[in-house]
Amino acid sequence: MESKSSAQGKPLHLSSESRQIQARVGSPVHRVSMGDAWSRQVHPDIEIERRQPSFDVERLTNILDGGAQKTALRRKVESIIHSDPVFSLKDNYFMTQNEHYEAGIKKQFYLRMLAQQLGWLEDSQELLYAYRTLAGDLALGLHHVFQKALRSLGSEEQIAKWDRLCKEFQIIATYAQTELGHGTYLQGLETQATYDADTQEFVVHSPTITATKWWPGDLGRTATHALVQAQLICSGARQGMHAFIVPIRSLQDHTLLPGITAGDIGPKMGFEHIDNGFLRLDHVRVPRENMLSRFAQVLPDGTYIKLGTAQSNYLSMVVTRVELLLTEILPQLQKACVIAIRYSVVRRQSQLRPSGPEAQVLDFQTQQQKLFPQLATAYAFHFLASSLLEFFHQSYRTILDRDFSLLPELHALSSGLKAMVSDFCTEGTEQCRRACGGHGYSKLSGLPTLLTRVTPSCTYEGENTVLYLQMARFLVKSYLQAQTSPGSTKRSLPQSVAYLTAPDLARCPAQGAADFLHPELYTSAWAHVARRLIKDSVHHLQALLQSGADRHEAWNQTTVIHLQAAKAHCYYVTVKSFAEALEKLDNEPAVQQALKRLCDLFALHGILSNTGDFLHDGFLSGAQVDAARTAYLDLLLLIRKDAISLTDAFDFTDQCLNSALGCYDGNVYERLFHWAQKSPTNTQGNPAYEKYIRPLLQSWRSKL
Repeated sequence: MESKSSAQGKPLHLSSESRQIQARVGSPVHRVSMGDAWSRQVHPDIEIERRQPSFDVERLTNILDGGAQKTALRRKVESIIHSDPVFSLKDNYFMTQNEHYEAGIKKQFYLRMLAQQLGWLEDSQELLYAYRTLAGDLALGLHHVFQKALRSLGSEEQIAKWDRLCKEFQIIATYAQTELGHGTYLQGLETQATYDADTQEFVVHSPTITATKWWPGDLGRTATHALVQAQLICSGARQGMHAFIVPIRSLQDHTLLPGITAGDIGPKMGFEHIDNGFLRLDHVRVPRENMLSRFAQVLPDGTYIKLGTAQSNYLSMVVTRVELLLTEILPQLQKACVIAIRYSVVRRQSQLRPSGPEAQVLDFQTQQQKLFPQLATAYAFHFLASSLLEFFHQSYRTILDRDFSLLPELHALSSGLKAMVSDFCTEGTEQCRRACGGHGYSKLSGLPTLLTRVTPSCTYEGENTVLYLQMARFLVKSYLQAQTSPGSTKRSLPQSVAYLTAPDLARCPAQGAADFLHPELYTSAWAHVARRLIKDSVHHLQALLQSGADRHEAWNQTTVIHLQAAKAHCYYVTVKSFAEALEKLDNEPAVQQALKRLCDLFALHGILSNTGDFLHDGFLSGAQVDAARTAYLDLLLLIRKDAISLTDAFDFTDQCLNSALGCYDGNVYERLFHWAQKSPTNTQGNPAYEKYIRPLLQSWRSKL
């Protein structure tokens, strides 16, 4: 991607616009656009919402960022990015696929130059904030996935060689796992890597059309190397999936290398700037050193040495899933909430009282019911993902050192929580889009783009149903462990499932609506339901086994119940992590109160959406469900007062949102009309008029 001189460490040269940024490094990010008169004023309805918030919005932003210093640094980076016209998104909604692709490459290219000019190191906080600012519009995302996989699965020697080449962009890499015929089921991958001891090479081959690698980003037209996941065959034996670095394009002229067939897979739903591609390999040879060998090695004579566990080769996927939550998936829902709630304050429709003015849409309880659970979910998932990331950092180094004791829990959590977060964020983003009525259907609202960006997350890096079931297998094992060794279980059960041996409430003690606003109560309620569903799933499985069904058939016949248990467990983990985050805010009472309302709402919304699970064994009574609903509806009114402040705290700039409906100033109609006029369909001639419309309109004359 960078020039040859850059790859050798020589400085790159910025554009004339980029050279000016250092003088503007400290300038604030403008929240209100400049230009037309309407863009210099804040809409009165949204201005009123921001008067006298119940908490310090800036303080909440600091908490979300991890401290005031990080907020300041992020804003500084945003200011730099937004000051450079190279990174502008103003024409994004009017581009063709090729224009999106070129713009994505261009932005990545200029970002690398900018980082070099300003001394932003690889994986530095500054570069991470730059990626946040340009989220969804940069190409070469799989280059970083390649690097994460390399650092997770490669030996120290391999990392030293290939990571430097990646950092300096002497190569552009991608991660090729999914095939035309197989995705999440990794054991079914058909691509083969057969070791040839005579030449000490692996012969990487696609034996069938369904073995064609399909979907990897940056593969279609860009990457020079691919990390290919293939079935290892050595000394005549199959050893399962392993990762191999395979050159696919010439570093001299970018042409495909011998034995390589590759290209773009064609139009898809969103991600127009990414060249998702296909790859077929015809007996392509790579040296023995190109198999990543932290957890497995093939000796020169073909002897296979296993250094890890069966789950070791999945470590790179675990890394990617954990980091996706905060960087790729959750921001889409957060942005959707900002746009929909700001628009719902400005949009007036119908009357709450006869002869009264048209009401703000957000004042309708049904609109609050659509949007506030999504806002609560966005906050709940922030604290969940932060907690998971902390656990990941605690365990990652020990796993690299071949201590795999924490890997099963980490694998289960990353699988189940990735499934839950992507499911809820996709559903929530669509709910926000629909809550904006007809204007939510316009690309200029920003919402359709957010939706098409978040929807694929339900499939990539593991299809969600399969991931939930991977969590379910972990839950079954944990439950059986708790039953077989109850005396020592508290010490040996992983922390996320320790509640399986904790004292359980048989009946909910709540007497009225106010009782449902205690985190201890609803956390215990979710623990009870999750425990019961896990127990039921295990008992159904055991009953089938005892009736003579084989293990695989018994599992298949109980997967719907396992799925239900896994989802309940994930909800419990999320509620628990949100409640624990609140406990750490005792010295921030105003912020704590605002967030507690969201925590309460998230927990109760889940209970009311799954009342059958809570009524099933009498844990809740009908009267208690009514009380929970009363508490829930009362929360909507309280959250209504803080809705704009809670979305402002996410601190997305107008440029990041790129939404006519969601700008900070609230001037939605003026901006929507202004942006629509810029459409090429309004500035170019009508190609159909002379060919079809004019003849059609004039055809009647011949009949006179």
